[in-house]
Amino acid sequence: MAKNLEHLLPISWKYQIHEWLKEDIPSFDIAGYVVGEKFERASLICKSHGILAGKPFVNEIFNFLSCSVSWCVDEGTEIVGDYVTVASVDGPARNILLGERLALNILARCSGIASECFKLNQKKRAKAWNGVISGTRKTTPGFRLVEKYGMIVGGCDPHRMDLSSLVMLKDNHIWSQGSIANSVKAVKEICKFALKIEVECRNFEEALEACESGADIVMLDHVKPGSIADVKSLKEKHPMVIVEVSGGINENNIEEYMIESVDVVSTGAITQSFKCVDFSLKINKK
Repeated sequence: MAKNLEHLLPISWKYQIHEWLKEDIPSFDIAGYVVGEKFERASLICKSHGILAGKPFVNEIFNFLSCSVSWCVDEGTEIVGDYVTVASVDGPARNILLGERLALNILARCSGIASECFKLNQKKRAKAWNGVISGTRKTTPGFRLVEKYGMIVGGCDPHRMDLSSLVMLKDNHIWSQGSIANSVKAVKEICKFALKIEVECRNFEEALEACESGADIVMLDHVKPGSIADVKSLKEKHPMVIVEVSGGINENNIEEYMIESVDVVSTGAITQSFKCVDFSLKINKK
């Protein structure tokens, strides 16, 4: 039985949904006035191939509007075929239509990200690679929670949720401190044991310096697939350090980075190049 991923969401997520509803109808709902409070049933339809993701958000939208949603497709299900009914929504006509666009917008994007993750994981299985495919922090301001949730539904790691959840020393941090060693030392004075430290490295030499300075994770940024051979030597010297590769990686070349000594492949393409899944909501004709 699949676990309920809604249990992952923070206490604030429902308030975020309510604010989005307020944004979408800041004053009069004239079209809603026309349809009124007549009780209706609407069908939520998926019109393109993809992975269904975003059910908790859709549920809360319509729950807030005194409507109910009955799903006939589980979260994370691959939907094949055109015009597949995934749920029905019951409630006053005006309220159904108040939530329609917000629900479809969230569902389209969350499912699109989950679908992109699913495709990448298919490549991972075909390659028989045991590492992790991860997203990045290249997310939409205000929409990060939905996008990270979509990654999890699609089978990818969401990576760090924010600047507070993992210490990542990037080029600007290192340059301001003068060296990787100085940067890691300064961080260790503050975070102690509770947080992992990741260092962005441009080459094998910097990665080795990061390992020797006490980094938990090294991220080789924008390295060519052919130069990743050095990672094997790095892992032999520092087997407990997690090796991540990132930068310029997408659906077309990700397999080139899936080698034995690489633990994590991260790509911003998951949240920047995905294709939305097409959904519509139609009130059933009598």
